[in-house]
Amino acid sequence: MKDWWQATFPKGRQNLIISDAYGYPVQIAYGEVGRGKPLILLHGMGSWSYNWRHLIAPLSKYFRVICFDAKGFGFSEKPLFRKEYNGHQVIEFKRIIQVLCDEPAVIVAESLGGLIALALAQEHPQVIGRLVVVNVPIFPERLPHWAMWLLAQTPLEIMQTIDSLRLAYLFAPLLREIMAIERRAVLFDPSILTQEDIYWITYPFIELPGTIGKVAEELQIAAREIENCQANKPNMLNKIQNNLSQIQCPTLILWGEQDSWFPASHGEKLHQQIPNSKFQMLSNCYHDASTGASGEMNTAILEFLQDTGFD
Repeated sequence: MKDWWQATFPKGRQNLIISDAYGYPVQIAYGEVGRGKPLILLHGMGSWSYNWRHLIAPLSKYFRVICFDAKGFGFSEKPLFRKEYNGHQVIEFKRIIQVLCDEPAVIVAESLGGLIALALAQEHPQVIGRLVVVNVPIFPERLPHWAMWLLAQTPLEIMQTIDSLRLAYLFAPLLREIMAIERRAVLFDPSILTQEDIYWITYPFIELPGTIGKVAEELQIAAREIENCQANKPNMLNKIQNNLSQIQCPTLILWGEQDSWFPASHGEKLHQQIPNSKFQMLSNCYHDASTGASGEMNTAILEFLQDTGFD
């Protein structure tokens, strides 16, 4: 099967080195295509750049489109034996933007990526020109899926052992089948997910050791944040919620009308708290909007950027 990076980007998969939140050098995988102002796509939990496959080509007609895999995800480095803390994603995202862009960028971010982008807009507004967030877990009550809860409860040592023994590789057909079922469950039209899609969605988990452990670690961080938020203990989620009114850049909030993970009412509430924002519902769309509503998303993003003078 042809390498997705090579098929999608003129220079294929490229790598850059940043200092992570601890100051250690870490390798980040990315690809870019198109010319013009920078537009960066940020994936959600357990995903990687492939999730943006339907948006890259249409948006690259007008912008320099950049996809990258966050540390620990996809083809980026997965540092072992280094405990992450909540907030490391924001620091690392800012550093990636600073390396790749010499001007404020359009940020399009989905799910957990959207939460990171909101925090970045609050803490480092100078790097963002326009912001688009999709189905953001901004007011969560729990982890939205049983498998996420299970991974969050499992000791990391067990997940790291599964990685080191390459058990995902040994049971690849079963893993692909399970993930296919789960990914189709967050699509309004499950039939649009092809076998090639399943191959690439699961590729990092099967072929790149460390992926399962790092995803589990991020889920544990997320679970702890939600618990601390509900218990009124110090947490980053509350900080983001309490500072939404400080986001000044033009912001587009897109939400799947049938998203069962995070209801559309959360999107409306988010819109009410961000002064310069627009809220738009995506029809016939569950949680995976970048796959299930890519055409509507492309149109909405381009219209928003044109209306706000960023073209």
